[in-house]
Amino acid sequence: MSYSGDSFFTLGLGGRVGLVLLSIVLMILCAGLVWRLVNGLGRVWRALIALGVFWTFIWLSPQIYYVYYWMIFEDLPVQVVIGALPGLGDILRLISFTDRASLAHHGQGVFAWGLMAVALLRRRSKSR
Repeated sequence: MSYSGDSFFTLGLGGRVGLVLLSIVLMILCAGLVWRLVNGLGRVWRALIALGVFWTFIWLSPQIYYVYYWMIFEDLPVQVVIGALPGLGDILRLISFTDRASLAHHGQGVFAWGLMAVALLRRRSKSR
């Protein structure tokens, strides 16, 4: 499998670096949110919260990425690009890496599993 035709490579070096940095910041913020939300919960709830944060990310992040593209490309109109909430099948295809083969989709799948790891590795706080 090759990603050579992926739209990521149509960006210049600065655009690619910015996109990677934006993605890292979003991942850290989501991981931190999961870390905080799962405190004191059982494993099933932690996994469901990680899935919920990922699902929300998949739904809302296109707007964040569009704003980034709007900043680096001239002539992009200001618009809302958030669509309907993705269905369970869409999320399962991303998590199972059976969606279209692209850097974005495979990165999202890895991100989902990373959030799950964060959620499941979080230990319950000991009550005082």
